Amino acid sequence: MLAILLPLLSQGQKQSVKVIAIGSYNCENLFDPQDDTAKKDEDFTPGGAYTYTYDVYKAKLHNVATVIQQIGTDVTPDGAAVVGLVEIENDKVLAELVKQPEIAARHYQYIWFPTSDERGISTAMLYNPKYMKLLTAEPLRVPLEQLGQTRPTRDILHVTGILAGDTVHFLVNHWPSKSGGEAATNPGRMLAAKINRKLVDSLYAVNPNTKIMLMGDFNDDPTADAFENVLETEEDITRLKDKGLYNPWTKMYKKGMGTESFRGTWHLIDQIIISTSLIQNKNNRWKYYKPEIFNKDFLINKMGKDKGLPHRSFTIAQVWDNGYSDHFPVLVYLVSDK
Repeated sequence: MLAILLPLLSQGQKQSVKVIAIGSYNCENLFDPQDDTAKKDEDFTPGGAYTYTYDVYKAKLHNVATVIQQIGTDVTPDGAAVVGLVEIENDKVLAELVKQPEIAARHYQYIWFPTSDERGISTAMLYNPKYMKLLTAEPLRVPLEQLGQTRPTRDILHVTGILAGDTVHFLVNHWPSKSGGEAATNPGRMLAAKINRKLVDSLYAVNPNTKIMLMGDFNDDPTADAFENVLETEEDITRLKDKGLYNPWTKMYKKGMGTESFRGTWHLIDQIIISTSLIQNKNNRWKYYKPEIFNKDFLINKMGKDKGLPHRSFTIAQVWDNGYSDHFPVLVYLVSDK
């Protein structure tokens, strides 16, 4: 693990520290081309709406791997130690993704569970065994049937690992979308937030200093009720309470920054939220340093009405455009001087 000179916020001067990058990426429909008769994945088959051939699939894998390869390398040469992934069809695509030449040398391991989502997309995680040892993993259901809804949503992936000597809990989320209207779908996101908060509280009850990171595509901006009133996130690090959750993306969102654009408006729905314990760092191991929206030039559309937006995989006409995703990835850096 390399030590790198960084300008630490508290000292105002450069200090030699170790760095770990943690990323989150909505891969925008990383399907394999085979039709799963139990899921509504027909659009992403060779005869489907997107003409999703094996050649397109191979290009998609290459593009996703290219993004993962570069996340965090501006600060740490090893790139992201952990990446939460959203819109993953199955473990087959993960097995083929980690073998891509762009990232094969990192020997990423993957975690995934089947989903009840009708289309078959789920949450997943990659982790570099050089940095993390897996302890446990489990899917947590978001029971939308309690709200009278019949269409299921994605599970929350809860992973516990030893991250370079520090035990950390990761919760990878993909909350219900706003398809059907924001007001009508908001209860689903509120329910997902409650499940996250319940787990956070239970972890804090066992160990008030436990380190927790919530990540993924929340389909809500940082100022939404689900964050401020259910998760009770705090945007001001100086007002952060014990057993709290810090959302470093709120101020960025208020400045007009985003990870996804809908009808001409930027939204910051991809986030990594961190526990107070990663700020206080009472065990003197890994602590929060800074966030980043990974919006490098190669990920940005260069022409047409989508100029300046994320270069998505397909055009509006559902033609392969050799793009990456309709979302920019996000990441946070953790530092340690030990």
